[in-house]
Amino acid sequence: MSFVMPVLNERDYLRRAVETVLGQDIPGPAELVLALGPSTDGTNELAAELAAGDDRIVLVDNPDADIPIGLNLAIRAARHATIVRVDAHSELDPTYARRAVATLDRVRAANVGGVMRADGRTPFQRAVARAYNSPIGLGGGAYHGGTQEGEAESAYLGVMRRDVLEEVGLFDESIRRGEDWELNLRIRRAGYRVWFDPTLAVTYWPRESWTRLVRQFSATGRWRGELVRRFGRGNSLRFFAPPALVLMILLGIVVGVLQFSSVVQGWWSVAASVVYLPVVAYAFLIVGVAIGPGGGRGWRDKLWTAAVLPSMHLAWGWGFLLGVIGGAHDTVDTSRLGSRNTPLP
Repeated sequence: MSFVMPVLNERDYLRRAVETVLGQDIPGPAELVLALGPSTDGTNELAAELAAGDDRIVLVDNPDADIPIGLNLAIRAARHATIVRVDAHSELDPTYARRAVATLDRVRAANVGGVMRADGRTPFQRAVARAYNSPIGLGGGAYHGGTQEGEAESAYLGVMRRDVLEEVGLFDESIRRGEDWELNLRIRRAGYRVWFDPTLAVTYWPRESWTRLVRQFSATGRWRGELVRRFGRGNSLRFFAPPALVLMILLGIVVGVLQFSSVVQGWWSVAASVVYLPVVAYAFLIVGVAIGPGGGRGWRDKLWTAAVLPSMHLAWGWGFLLGVIGGAHDTVDTSRLGSRNTPLP
């Protein structure tokens, strides 16, 4: 079994992620292939140290830093028939891979994934984790809390058959975000199953600051807009909710300016005010989630939840609109880098 992990500026998380991979309770040989981007925080030095201490770790260079390129480099360097995608921000239960392969064989799928269980180390990161784990936060995708086993649109990370990956052409290196969704689309169109197993769970550590979170979601939204340009209604309807929210807010601002300047008056003003209703409903939804049990325990947790949810939705929705209108082009997720829109340091 070959585990593949793209890595970039992950010194704080890499050691634990590697330990949980190498600690998998599986029969037969295993390896972990790390595709190392040009990190600037000492990640690559740590990776070299880990590899020196365990010959199951294989290092490959990923100078372009893009995730799909790194994944393909790692897959091509891997030796085994089962490919397990893992992330430096993830931690695996010791039985994860063994149970995933059992499901892969039982349902005769090409790719099996489970639930992303986000967690946090700081109040902000825990708020982001609560948003990830809530159907309100990320739109109710199966791997964000689904409980029903069955065929799925995509899979979180994924335990995949190498022969199917090679048949469909590995990851599309022109897609910098959403590459897993696009790969699973090709797998399904080739006649294979993508399967969700809710008994499988992976711990995921989200971004640690508001600016990094916004940059991540903006880039992800923009690439989803690009995927809509490429594949149209192959995209789930849930992806259109955040951009619809952004459009309603923009329309509300326009109507508000027209009302305030008396350009729109009387019954026309009353009729135009209907555009505020979805925005008001959304605000009540966020407040309801924040003050409820899903918002955390104390008032500080609830305030963070109330701030994080719209930050995720609006950044993603705005990015989506830009992607649909103009495409993603060279947009990358800079949330693990500096302020420049480039994967290189």
